[in-house]
Amino acid sequence: MSLVLSTASRNIARSALRARRSPTSYPGYRISPSPTTALHARNYASGAADAAEVVHQNTITHPDPSENSKSAAFIREYEPYSLTTYARPGLVLTRGKGCYIWDVEGRKYLDFTAGIAVNALGHANEELAKILYEQSLALIHSSNLYYNEWTGPLCKLLVERTLATKGMQSASRVFVSNSGSEANEAALKFARKYGKVTPGGGDHKYEVVSFYNSFHGRTMGSLSATPNPKYQKPFAPLVPGFKYAQYNDIAGLDVITKNTCAVIVEPIQGEGGVYVASPEFITALRKKCDEVDAVLIFDEIQSGLGRSGYLWAHEAFPAEAQPDILTMAKALGNGIPIGAAMVSERIAQAIKIGDHGTTFGGNPLATRVAHYVVDKLSTPEFLDEVKHKAELFRAGLEQLKEKYPSVVTEIRGTGLIWGVQLNREPNAVIDAARLRGLLVITAGTNTIRIVPPLVVKEEEILQGIEILDDAISSL
Repeated sequence: MSLVLSTASRNIARSALRARRSPTSYPGYRISPSPTTALHARNYASGAADAAEVVHQNTITHPDPSENSKSAAFIREYEPYSLTTYARPGLVLTRGKGCYIWDVEGRKYLDFTAGIAVNALGHANEELAKILYEQSLALIHSSNLYYNEWTGPLCKLLVERTLATKGMQSASRVFVSNSGSEANEAALKFARKYGKVTPGGGDHKYEVVSFYNSFHGRTMGSLSATPNPKYQKPFAPLVPGFKYAQYNDIAGLDVITKNTCAVIVEPIQGEGGVYVASPEFITALRKKCDEVDAVLIFDEIQSGLGRSGYLWAHEAFPAEAQPDILTMAKALGNGIPIGAAMVSERIAQAIKIGDHGTTFGGNPLATRVAHYVVDKLSTPEFLDEVKHKAELFRAGLEQLKEKYPSVVTEIRGTGLIWGVQLNREPNAVIDAARLRGLLVITAGTNTIRIVPPLVVKEEEILQGIEILDDAISSL
């Protein structure tokens, strides 16, 4: 697909400019334009309007590798040794740069998956590569039996940058893990320990409430908090004590009782289909947890660290609707495995030496990388750019909804996390997009999920929407 912009792309840029001229409302969010980004949008829209039109051929430019290709030979040789837990297309990826990724056949794809919302700073970030090289020569791993030079600074940075936002104002301490599921496991363990030692608590206070359509991980505790039969049924019986309620349903919060030690919720359900929690729901949830002395856990593994246009998605909620524990991962390492659970001092006081641990979590290699990532993602300038790019996505995706009303039924999302709701199974569109050089993924039921690197450029956004347009029109 040419980077020369079509009429449709110019219309998207103009729509984004019109949205920029007045405050823009998102589900649970309100963004006021700054003079700098407004001027940036005006200049971009003007340039797009002057660009030459391109005739859409709507042809397959990236056919899947043939049986005689390098990719097929590679897969035939090595797949017999890999446990089959994923359904994959026949691509073998070999390198990336920014928002693009290449396969072994030399074909270039626009990547709107970012490793499932992981590569926030894009592929092959040169500064990160330098950090990895330097730290690898110094110290990769030493265990948590000793201090190292980077775990403490990362924890301090996370707490201080969070306190500088409208987010979790009780943030006090951080436990560093290897992944998002492990971060949620830690949060659930911390909450159960709190339930035992808090005044009025005890062995009866062990229940955990989560919400339908959520996804918290695949290890046994986080899986037990993920009420999806597809994930849970093969591994039953699960951890006892988990109960479920409907997302955004205040009337259903009576499931939270004096026996509840924790409630875990995603401010934006990513895997579930990109659904945003309402401020009223989260506020009522916080109030209910306070009434029964339950720990409120916000799972921001996908929505956090700039994905929403804020450092933390829950910043968009009222000030009184904040968590006791905040979990994170994905973007935290930009591809290097790392997760974390940030807790209030009230929760920290319940945790004693030996209550939890990890062999690899908090190693100096991962924490030095994460320190750099957090420092970059948390700047106001970076986050303002995400908000601006969100307007381009919203305008473009809404135009697709208007153009294909018999296929696209709803657009959901904010920042750089979007769900395109279809009235049919989405794999045909996802396959068609891949065959035209765009990578997107599924979520929930009949939803296309778009989670590009946060450094995605405006012309790449427009290019991706054009390809998605072609993919839908090819059905």
